[in-house]
Amino acid sequence: MPGPAPAPDTAQPVRVARFAQLFTAVMLPIFLAALDQTLLATATPAIARDFGNLHDSTWIAVGYLLASTIMAPLYGRLGDRYGRRDALLGALALFAAGSVACAASPGMWWLIAARVLQGLGGGGLMVMSQALIGEVVPPRQRPRFQAWLSGVFVLSSVTGPVVGGLVVSAYSWRWLFVANLPLCAVAAWRVARLQRVRGHAEPGQEHDAAGVLLFSTGAALALLWLTLAGHRFGWLSAPSLGMASGACALAWLLLRHERRQRHPFLPLELLRLAPIAWITLTVMLFACSMFALVFFLPVYLQIAHHGSAAHAGLLLLPLTVGIVLGANASGRVIARSGRPDLPPRFGLTLSAAALLALAFAPAQSLQVGALGMLAGLGFGSVMPSAQLLVQTVAGRSRLGAAAATISLARSTGASLGTAVFGALVFGLVSPADLHAALHAAGGAVALRVTHAFHVGFAAAAALTLVAVVAASRVPRVDLE
Repeated sequence: MPGPAPAPDTAQPVRVARFAQLFTAVMLPIFLAALDQTLLATATPAIARDFGNLHDSTWIAVGYLLASTIMAPLYGRLGDRYGRRDALLGALALFAAGSVACAASPGMWWLIAARVLQGLGGGGLMVMSQALIGEVVPPRQRPRFQAWLSGVFVLSSVTGPVVGGLVVSAYSWRWLFVANLPLCAVAAWRVARLQRVRGHAEPGQEHDAAGVLLFSTGAALALLWLTLAGHRFGWLSAPSLGMASGACALAWLLLRHERRQRHPFLPLELLRLAPIAWITLTVMLFACSMFALVFFLPVYLQIAHHGSAAHAGLLLLPLTVGIVLGANASGRVIARSGRPDLPPRFGLTLSAAALLALAFAPAQSLQVGALGMLAGLGFGSVMPSAQLLVQTVAGRSRLGAAAATISLARSTGASLGTAVFGALVFGLVSPADLHAALHAAGGAVALRVTHAFHVGFAAAAALTLVAVVAASRVPRVDLE
Protein backbone atom coordinates (compact mmCIF):
# COMPACT_ATOMS: atom_id res chain seq x y z
CA MET A 1 0.00 0.00 0.00
CA PRO A 2 1.39 3.43 -0.89
CA GLY A 3 2.81 5.38 2.02
CA PRO A 4 2.01 8.93 3.09
CA ALA A 5 2.85 11.69 0.66
CA PRO A 6 2.87 15.42 0.91
CA ALA A 7 -0.21 17.28 -0.21
CA PRO A 8 -0.29 17.94 -3.93
CA ASP A 9 0.18 21.42 -5.28
CA THR A 10 -3.31 22.38 -6.41
CA ALA A 11 -2.12 25.66 -7.86
CA GLN A 12 -0.86 23.78 -10.94
CA PRO A 13 -3.26 22.81 -13.76
CA VAL A 14 -4.64 19.31 -13.35
CA ARG A 15 -4.25 16.90 -16.23
CA VAL A 16 -7.24 14.83 -17.29
CA ALA A 17 -5.31 11.60 -16.66
CA ARG A 18 -4.62 12.58 -13.05
CA PHE A 19 -8.25 13.50 -12.46
CA ALA A 20 -9.41 10.27 -14.12
CA GLN A 21 -7.29 8.25 -11.69
CA LEU A 22 -9.05 9.88 -8.76
CA PHE A 23 -12.45 9.79 -10.41
CA THR A 24 -12.35 6.04 -11.01
CA ALA A 25 -11.81 5.61 -7.28
CA VAL A 26 -14.51 7.95 -5.97
CA MET A 27 -17.16 7.35 -8.65
CA LEU A 28 -18.61 4.29 -6.87
CA PRO A 29 -18.91 6.00 -3.44
CA ILE A 30 -20.62 8.95 -5.17
CA PHE A 31 -22.82 6.49 -7.08
CA LEU A 32 -23.84 4.68 -3.89
CA ALA A 33 -24.58 7.94 -2.05
CA ALA A 34 -26.72 9.29 -4.92
CA LEU A 35 -28.42 5.95 -5.64
CA ASP A 36 -29.64 5.61 -2.07
CA GLN A 37 -31.66 8.82 -2.43
CA THR A 38 -34.03 7.33 -5.02
CA LEU A 39 -33.66 3.55 -4.85
CA LEU A 40 -35.99 2.99 -1.88
CA ALA A 41 -38.56 5.61 -2.87
CA THR A 42 -40.46 3.15 -5.06
CA ALA A 43 -40.01 0.31 -2.55
CA THR A 44 -41.61 2.03 0.48
CA PRO A 45 -45.22 0.91 -0.14
CA ALA A 46 -44.07 -2.70 -0.65
CA ILE A 47 -42.06 -2.58 2.58
CA ALA A 48 -45.06 -1.07 4.40
CA ARG A 49 -47.31 -3.88 3.11
CA ASP A 50 -44.84 -6.57 4.18
CA PHE A 51 -44.52 -5.16 7.70
CA GLY A 52 -48.08 -3.77 7.99
CA ASN A 53 -46.84 -0.32 8.99
CA LEU A 54 -47.18 2.74 6.74
CA HIS A 55 -47.20 5.45 9.41
CA ASP A 56 -43.63 4.69 10.48
CA SER A 57 -42.34 4.13 6.95
CA THR A 58 -41.10 7.73 6.87
CA TRP A 59 -38.32 6.62 9.20
CA ILE A 60 -36.89 4.35 6.51
CA ALA A 61 -35.61 7.59 4.98
CA VAL A 62 -35.38 9.71 8.13
CA GLY A 63 -33.29 7.16 10.07
CA TYR A 64 -30.69 7.01 7.31
CA LEU A 65 -30.69 10.79 6.83
CA LEU A 66 -30.41 11.47 10.55
CA ALA A 67 -27.38 9.20 10.91
CA SER A 68 -25.69 10.64 7.84
CA THR A 69 -26.44 14.16 9.10
CA ILE A 70 -24.70 13.45 12.40
CA MET A 71 -21.70 11.84 10.74
CA ALA A 72 -21.11 14.34 7.93
CA PRO A 73 -19.24 16.98 9.97
CA LEU A 74 -17.44 14.26 11.92
CA TYR A 75 -16.13 12.73 8.68
CA GLY A 76 -15.07 16.20 7.55
CA ARG A 77 -13.00 16.73 10.69
CA LEU A 78 -11.55 13.21 10.62
CA GLY A 79 -10.65 13.53 6.95
CA ASP A 80 -8.93 16.88 7.46
CA ARG A 81 -7.03 15.52 10.44
CA TYR A 82 -6.08 11.95 9.47
CA GLY A 83 -6.48 11.83 5.69
CA ARG A 84 -9.52 11.71 3.43
CA ARG A 85 -8.72 8.38 1.79
CA ASP A 86 -8.80 6.43 5.07
CA ALA A 87 -11.96 8.21 6.20
CA LEU A 88 -13.69 7.18 2.96
CA LEU A 89 -12.63 3.54 3.46
CA GLY A 90 -14.18 3.57 6.94
CA ALA A 91 -17.41 5.03 5.54
CA LEU A 92 -17.61 2.27 2.91
CA ALA A 93 -17.18 -0.43 5.57
CA LEU A 94 -20.05 0.93 7.70
CA PHE A 95 -22.29 1.38 4.65
CA ALA A 96 -21.72 -2.26 3.65
CA ALA A 97 -22.46 -3.52 7.19
CA GLY A 98 -25.69 -1.52 7.24
CA SER A 99 -26.71 -2.96 3.87
CA VAL A 100 -26.34 -6.50 5.22
CA ALA A 101 -28.45 -5.63 8.26
CA CYS A 102 -31.15 -4.02 6.08
CA ALA A 103 -31.41 -7.08 3.85
CA ALA A 104 -31.90 -9.35 6.89
CA SER A 105 -34.40 -7.14 8.78
CA PRO A 106 -37.44 -9.05 10.15
CA GLY A 107 -39.60 -5.99 10.91
CA MET A 108 -40.08 -2.27 10.33
CA TRP A 109 -38.15 -1.00 13.35
CA TRP A 110 -35.35 -3.51 12.73
CA LEU A 111 -35.11 -2.11 9.22
CA ILE A 112 -35.07 1.44 10.56
CA ALA A 113 -32.24 0.57 12.98
CA ALA A 114 -30.30 -1.05 10.12
CA ARG A 115 -30.84 2.07 8.02
CA VAL A 116 -29.33 4.13 10.84
CA LEU A 117 -26.24 1.90 10.72
CA GLN A 118 -26.10 2.29 6.95
CA GLY A 119 -26.39 6.06 7.33
CA LEU A 120 -23.39 6.12 9.69
CA GLY A 121 -21.34 5.11 6.66
CA GLY A 122 -23.38 6.90 4.02
CA GLY A 123 -22.70 10.24 5.70
CA GLY A 124 -19.07 10.03 4.63
CA LEU A 125 -19.41 8.78 1.06
CA MET A 126 -20.26 12.08 -0.62
CA VAL A 127 -18.35 14.25 1.87
CA MET A 128 -15.04 12.46 1.47
CA SER A 129 -15.43 11.97 -2.28
CA GLN A 130 -16.02 15.68 -2.79
CA ALA A 131 -13.13 16.53 -0.46
CA LEU A 132 -10.76 14.22 -2.35
CA ILE A 133 -11.69 15.91 -5.62
CA GLY A 134 -11.16 19.33 -4.07
CA GLU A 135 -7.78 18.15 -2.80
CA VAL A 136 -6.56 17.58 -6.35
CA VAL A 137 -8.47 20.08 -8.53
CA PRO A 138 -8.15 23.88 -8.01
CA PRO A 139 -11.44 25.86 -7.76
CA ARG A 140 -11.26 27.46 -11.22
CA GLN A 141 -10.79 24.06 -12.88
CA ARG A 142 -13.55 22.19 -11.02
CA PRO A 143 -16.38 23.24 -13.39
CA ARG A 144 -14.32 21.75 -16.24
CA PHE A 145 -14.72 18.30 -14.69
CA GLN A 146 -18.36 18.78 -13.64
CA ALA A 147 -19.58 16.66 -16.56
CA TRP A 148 -17.74 13.64 -15.14
CA LEU A 149 -19.55 14.00 -11.82
CA SER A 150 -22.85 14.70 -13.57
CA GLY A 151 -22.41 11.44 -15.47
CA VAL A 152 -22.35 9.51 -12.21
CA PHE A 153 -25.48 11.28 -11.05
CA VAL A 154 -27.15 10.51 -14.39
CA LEU A 155 -26.44 6.80 -13.99
CA SER A 156 -27.40 6.58 -10.31
CA SER A 157 -30.40 8.90 -10.37
CA VAL A 158 -31.88 7.49 -13.57
CA THR A 159 -31.35 3.82 -12.75
CA GLY A 160 -32.33 4.13 -9.06
CA PRO A 161 -36.11 4.52 -9.33
CA VAL A 162 -36.44 2.30 -12.40
CA VAL A 163 -34.33 -0.56 -11.03
CA GLY A 164 -35.96 -0.18 -7.61
CA GLY A 165 -39.44 -0.40 -9.09
CA LEU A 166 -38.61 -3.37 -11.32
CA VAL A 167 -36.86 -5.32 -8.55
CA VAL A 168 -39.72 -4.74 -6.11
CA SER A 169 -42.31 -5.74 -8.74
CA ALA A 170 -40.49 -8.90 -9.83
CA TYR A 171 -38.56 -10.05 -6.74
CA SER A 172 -38.14 -8.51 -3.27
CA TRP A 173 -37.04 -5.14 -1.89
CA ARG A 174 -34.33 -6.97 0.11
CA TRP A 175 -32.28 -7.45 -3.07
CA LEU A 176 -31.88 -3.67 -3.27
CA PHE A 177 -29.59 -3.86 -0.23
CA VAL A 178 -27.78 -7.04 -1.25
CA ALA A 179 -26.71 -5.36 -4.50
CA ASN A 180 -24.72 -2.77 -2.50
CA LEU A 181 -22.19 -5.34 -1.29
CA PRO A 182 -20.20 -6.03 -4.49
CA LEU A 183 -20.24 -2.31 -5.30
CA CYS A 184 -18.79 -1.49 -1.86
CA ALA A 185 -16.08 -4.12 -2.31
CA VAL A 186 -14.97 -2.73 -5.68
CA ALA A 187 -15.10 0.83 -4.35
CA ALA A 188 -12.92 -0.04 -1.34
CA TRP A 189 -10.36 -1.73 -3.63
CA ARG A 190 -10.11 1.34 -5.86
CA VAL A 191 -9.96 3.86 -2.98
CA ALA A 192 -7.26 1.80 -1.18
CA ARG A 193 -5.03 2.21 -4.24
CA LEU A 194 -5.05 6.01 -3.94
CA GLN A 195 -2.00 7.69 -2.50
CA ARG A 196 -2.39 8.62 1.15
CA VAL A 197 -2.12 12.39 1.72
CA ARG A 198 -1.23 13.81 5.12
CA GLY A 199 -3.97 15.53 7.08
CA HIS A 200 -4.02 19.11 8.24
CA ALA A 201 -4.52 18.70 11.97
CA GLU A 202 -3.66 21.61 14.21
CA PRO A 203 -1.54 21.01 17.35
CA GLY A 204 -3.68 19.95 20.29
CA GLN A 205 -6.78 19.28 18.17
CA GLU A 206 -9.25 17.01 19.97
CA HIS A 207 -12.53 15.34 19.11
CA ASP A 208 -15.67 17.11 20.34
CA ALA A 209 -17.48 14.06 21.75
CA ALA A 210 -19.89 16.18 23.82
CA GLY A 211 -20.86 18.19 20.74
CA VAL A 212 -21.56 15.00 18.77
CA LEU A 213 -23.74 13.66 21.62
CA LEU A 214 -25.71 16.90 22.03
CA PHE A 215 -26.27 17.25 18.29
CA SER A 216 -27.36 13.64 17.71
CA THR A 217 -29.68 13.59 20.73
CA GLY A 218 -31.27 16.94 19.90
CA ALA A 219 -31.73 16.10 16.22
CA ALA A 220 -33.25 12.70 16.99
CA LEU A 221 -35.66 14.20 19.54
CA ALA A 222 -36.73 16.99 17.17
CA LEU A 223 -37.36 14.57 14.30
CA LEU A 224 -39.27 12.16 16.56
CA TRP A 225 -41.47 15.05 17.66
CA LEU A 226 -42.14 16.18 14.07
CA THR A 227 -42.90 12.62 12.97
CA LEU A 228 -45.13 11.50 15.85
CA ALA A 229 -46.99 14.69 16.82
CA GLY A 230 -50.36 15.07 15.14
CA HIS A 231 -51.25 11.38 14.76
CA ARG A 232 -49.64 9.50 17.69
CA PHE A 233 -50.48 12.34 20.11
CA GLY A 234 -51.80 15.90 19.85
CA TRP A 235 -49.56 18.85 19.01
CA LEU A 236 -50.43 20.53 22.32
CA SER A 237 -50.35 17.36 24.43
CA ALA A 238 -47.88 16.83 27.26
CA PRO A 239 -45.65 14.43 25.26
CA SER A 240 -45.53 16.86 22.33
CA LEU A 241 -44.67 19.90 24.45
CA GLY A 242 -42.10 17.88 26.41
CA MET A 243 -40.31 16.67 23.27
CA ALA A 244 -40.34 20.13 21.68
CA SER A 245 -39.01 21.75 24.87
CA GLY A 246 -36.30 19.09 25.18
CA ALA A 247 -35.17 19.59 21.58
CA CYS A 248 -34.97 23.38 22.06
CA ALA A 249 -33.02 22.99 25.30
CA LEU A 250 -30.53 20.63 23.66
CA ALA A 251 -30.10 23.02 20.74
CA TRP A 252 -29.32 25.86 23.15
CA LEU A 253 -26.83 23.71 25.07
CA LEU A 254 -25.20 22.65 21.80
CA LEU A 255 -24.66 26.21 20.58
CA ARG A 256 -23.35 27.29 23.99
CA HIS A 257 -20.97 24.33 24.11
CA GLU A 258 -19.73 24.72 20.52
CA ARG A 259 -18.89 28.41 20.97
CA ARG A 260 -16.51 27.49 23.79
CA GLN A 261 -14.66 24.82 21.81
CA ARG A 262 -11.42 25.52 20.00
CA HIS A 263 -12.22 22.73 17.51
CA PRO A 264 -16.02 22.31 17.60
CA PHE A 265 -17.97 19.45 16.05
CA LEU A 266 -20.02 21.93 14.02
CA PRO A 267 -17.94 24.02 11.57
CA LEU A 268 -18.91 27.32 13.20
CA GLU A 269 -15.79 29.07 11.92
CA LEU A 270 -17.04 28.58 8.35
CA LEU A 271 -20.59 29.61 9.16
CA ARG A 272 -19.28 32.99 10.33
CA LEU A 273 -18.41 33.71 6.67
CA ALA A 274 -21.43 35.35 5.00
CA PRO A 275 -21.26 33.47 1.66
CA ILE A 276 -21.07 30.09 3.39
CA ALA A 277 -23.76 30.98 5.94
CA TRP A 278 -26.32 32.01 3.30
CA ILE A 279 -25.59 29.16 0.88
CA THR A 280 -25.81 26.69 3.78
CA LEU A 281 -29.28 27.99 4.64
CA THR A 282 -30.23 27.79 0.95
CA VAL A 283 -29.08 24.16 0.75
CA MET A 284 -31.00 23.23 3.90
CA LEU A 285 -34.26 24.71 2.60
CA PHE A 286 -33.79 23.28 -0.89
CA ALA A 287 -33.14 19.80 0.54
CA CYS A 288 -36.34 20.00 2.62
CA SER A 289 -38.40 20.37 -0.55
CA MET A 290 -36.41 18.15 -2.90
CA PHE A 291 -36.17 15.10 -0.65
CA ALA A 292 -39.83 15.35 0.33
CA LEU A 293 -40.66 15.23 -3.38
CA VAL A 294 -38.21 12.41 -4.18
CA PHE A 295 -39.41 10.23 -1.29
CA PHE A 296 -43.16 10.93 -1.40
CA LEU A 297 -43.92 11.32 -5.11
CA PRO A 298 -43.67 7.53 -5.72
CA VAL A 299 -45.70 6.92 -2.55
CA TYR A 300 -48.30 9.41 -3.81
CA LEU A 301 -48.53 7.65 -7.19
CA GLN A 302 -48.82 4.19 -5.65
CA ILE A 303 -51.06 4.95 -2.65
CA ALA A 304 -53.32 7.69 -3.98
CA HIS A 305 -53.53 6.51 -7.59
CA HIS A 306 -52.79 2.79 -7.33
CA GLY A 307 -49.88 2.67 -9.74
CA SER A 308 -47.36 -0.14 -9.62
CA ALA A 309 -43.87 0.25 -8.19
CA ALA A 310 -42.40 0.01 -11.70
CA HIS A 311 -44.79 2.70 -12.99
CA ALA A 312 -43.95 5.00 -10.08
CA GLY A 313 -40.25 4.48 -10.74
CA LEU A 314 -40.68 5.46 -14.37
CA LEU A 315 -42.58 8.61 -13.37
CA LEU A 316 -39.75 9.56 -11.01
CA LEU A 317 -37.36 9.47 -13.98
CA PRO A 318 -38.23 12.97 -15.29
CA LEU A 319 -37.50 14.46 -11.85
CA THR A 320 -34.11 12.75 -11.54
CA VAL A 321 -33.18 13.50 -15.16
CA GLY A 322 -34.13 17.13 -14.55
CA ILE A 323 -31.86 17.27 -11.51
CA VAL A 324 -28.96 15.93 -13.54
CA LEU A 325 -29.59 18.29 -16.47
CA GLY A 326 -29.93 21.22 -14.07
CA ALA A 327 -26.62 20.32 -12.41
CA ASN A 328 -24.90 20.04 -15.78
CA ALA A 329 -26.28 23.37 -16.99
CA SER A 330 -25.32 25.01 -13.71
CA GLY A 331 -21.74 23.74 -14.08
CA ARG A 332 -21.53 25.22 -17.57
CA VAL A 333 -22.86 28.59 -16.40
CA ILE A 334 -20.36 28.68 -13.55
CA ALA A 335 -17.50 27.66 -15.86
CA ARG A 336 -18.24 30.62 -18.15
CA SER A 337 -19.07 33.23 -15.52
CA GLY A 338 -16.90 32.12 -12.59
CA ARG A 339 -19.92 32.95 -10.37
CA PRO A 340 -21.22 29.99 -8.31
CA ASP A 341 -23.61 32.27 -6.44
CA LEU A 342 -25.94 32.89 -9.42
CA PRO A 343 -27.62 29.61 -10.55
CA PRO A 344 -29.60 28.75 -7.36
CA ARG A 345 -31.53 32.03 -7.45
CA PHE A 346 -33.13 31.26 -10.80
CA GLY A 347 -33.28 27.48 -10.47
CA LEU A 348 -35.18 27.46 -7.19
CA THR A 349 -37.72 29.93 -8.57
CA LEU A 350 -38.49 27.41 -11.32
CA SER A 351 -38.79 24.60 -8.77
CA ALA A 352 -41.21 26.56 -6.60
CA ALA A 353 -43.48 27.23 -9.59
CA ALA A 354 -43.44 23.53 -10.58
CA LEU A 355 -44.29 22.38 -7.04
CA LEU A 356 -47.17 24.83 -6.82
CA ALA A 357 -48.54 23.56 -10.13
CA LEU A 358 -48.17 19.96 -8.89
CA ALA A 359 -50.35 20.83 -5.90
CA PHE A 360 -53.26 21.78 -8.19
CA ALA A 361 -52.70 19.65 -11.30
CA PRO A 362 -54.59 16.36 -11.79
CA ALA A 363 -52.39 13.33 -11.25
CA GLN A 364 -52.03 12.30 -14.88
CA SER A 365 -48.77 10.70 -15.94
CA LEU A 366 -47.82 13.31 -18.54
CA GLN A 367 -48.44 16.25 -16.23
CA VAL A 368 -46.71 14.70 -13.23
CA GLY A 369 -43.70 13.83 -15.37
CA ALA A 370 -43.45 17.30 -16.95
CA LEU A 371 -43.77 19.14 -13.64
CA GLY A 372 -41.30 16.76 -12.02
CA MET A 373 -38.73 17.53 -14.72
CA LEU A 374 -39.19 21.29 -14.26
CA ALA A 375 -38.77 20.96 -10.49
CA GLY A 376 -35.68 18.84 -11.02
CA LEU A 377 -34.10 21.35 -13.41
CA GLY A 378 -34.31 23.96 -10.69
CA PHE A 379 -33.18 21.71 -7.86
CA GLY A 380 -30.17 20.59 -9.89
CA SER A 381 -28.72 24.10 -9.85
CA VAL A 382 -28.06 24.13 -6.11
CA MET A 383 -25.50 21.47 -5.13
CA PRO A 384 -22.80 22.11 -7.79
CA SER A 385 -22.96 25.82 -6.99
CA ALA A 386 -22.85 25.25 -3.24
CA GLN A 387 -19.88 22.85 -3.36
CA LEU A 388 -17.82 25.18 -5.55
CA LEU A 389 -18.69 28.21 -3.47
CA VAL A 390 -17.80 26.77 -0.06
CA GLN A 391 -14.60 25.12 -1.30
CA THR A 392 -13.48 28.43 -2.80
CA VAL A 393 -14.26 30.48 0.30
CA ALA A 394 -13.01 27.92 2.85
CA GLY A 395 -9.60 27.25 1.28
CA ARG A 396 -7.69 24.02 0.79
CA SER A 397 -6.81 23.30 4.43
CA ARG A 398 -10.52 23.15 5.32
CA LEU A 399 -11.87 21.22 2.33
CA GLY A 400 -13.20 18.42 4.53
CA ALA A 401 -14.99 20.84 6.85
CA ALA A 402 -16.34 22.75 3.83
CA ALA A 403 -17.72 19.61 2.18
CA ALA A 404 -19.13 18.50 5.54
CA THR A 405 -20.86 21.86 6.03
CA ILE A 406 -22.83 21.46 2.82
CA SER A 407 -23.47 17.77 3.44
CA LEU A 408 -24.68 18.58 6.97
CA ALA A 409 -27.05 21.23 5.64
CA ARG A 410 -28.30 18.91 2.92
CA SER A 411 -28.84 15.96 5.26
CA THR A 412 -30.46 18.13 7.93
CA GLY A 413 -32.82 19.63 5.37
CA ALA A 414 -33.60 16.21 3.90
CA SER A 415 -34.37 14.81 7.36
CA LEU A 416 -36.58 17.75 8.30
CA GLY A 417 -38.34 17.84 4.94
CA THR A 418 -39.10 14.11 4.93
CA ALA A 419 -40.27 14.15 8.56
CA VAL A 420 -42.40 17.30 8.23
CA PHE A 421 -43.94 16.29 4.91
CA GLY A 422 -44.78 12.85 6.28
CA ALA A 423 -46.24 14.34 9.47
CA LEU A 424 -48.32 16.81 7.44
CA VAL A 425 -49.67 14.29 4.94
CA PHE A 426 -50.24 11.42 7.36
CA GLY A 427 -51.71 13.85 9.90
CA LEU A 428 -54.40 14.90 7.39
CA VAL A 429 -55.49 11.32 6.75
CA SER A 430 -56.81 8.83 9.27
CA PRO A 431 -54.98 5.53 9.85
CA ALA A 432 -58.03 3.68 8.49
CA ASP A 433 -57.89 5.64 5.23
CA LEU A 434 -54.15 5.01 4.90
CA HIS A 435 -54.64 1.29 5.48
CA ALA A 436 -57.44 1.18 2.91
CA ALA A 437 -55.40 3.19 0.38
CA LEU A 438 -52.44 0.87 0.88
CA HIS A 439 -54.67 -1.98 -0.31
CA ALA A 440 -55.98 -0.14 -3.40
CA ALA A 441 -59.19 1.38 -2.05
CA GLY A 442 -60.82 3.99 -4.31
CA GLY A 443 -63.63 6.54 -4.18
CA ALA A 444 -63.74 8.98 -1.29
CA VAL A 445 -60.69 7.40 0.38
CA ALA A 446 -58.53 8.07 -2.67
CA LEU A 447 -59.79 11.66 -2.85
CA ARG A 448 -58.92 12.32 0.81
CA VAL A 449 -55.43 10.85 0.43
CA THR A 450 -54.84 12.81 -2.81
CA HIS A 451 -55.89 16.06 -1.12
CA ALA A 452 -53.44 15.45 1.72
CA PHE A 453 -50.56 15.03 -0.72
CA HIS A 454 -51.58 18.17 -2.63
CA VAL A 455 -51.43 20.17 0.60
CA GLY A 456 -47.93 18.80 1.16
CA PHE A 457 -46.79 19.83 -2.33
CA ALA A 458 -48.12 23.36 -1.75
CA ALA A 459 -46.19 23.57 1.53
CA ALA A 460 -43.02 22.41 -0.28
CA ALA A 461 -43.54 25.17 -2.86
CA ALA A 462 -43.78 27.80 -0.12
CA LEU A 463 -40.60 26.51 1.50
CA THR A 464 -38.78 26.62 -1.84
CA LEU A 465 -39.71 30.29 -2.20
CA VAL A 466 -38.04 30.95 1.16
CA ALA A 467 -34.95 29.22 -0.27
CA VAL A 468 -35.03 31.66 -3.20
CA VAL A 469 -34.86 34.55 -0.73
CA ALA A 470 -31.90 32.96 1.06
CA ALA A 471 -30.09 32.34 -2.27
CA SER A 472 -30.53 35.97 -3.26
CA ARG A 473 -28.67 37.03 -0.10
CA VAL A 474 -25.48 35.09 -0.99
CA PRO A 475 -22.73 37.69 -1.65
CA ARG A 476 -20.84 37.64 -4.93
CA VAL A 477 -18.12 34.98 -5.07
CA ASP A 478 -15.60 34.63 -7.92
CA LEU A 479 -13.77 31.35 -8.46
CA GLU A 480 -10.56 33.25 -9.12
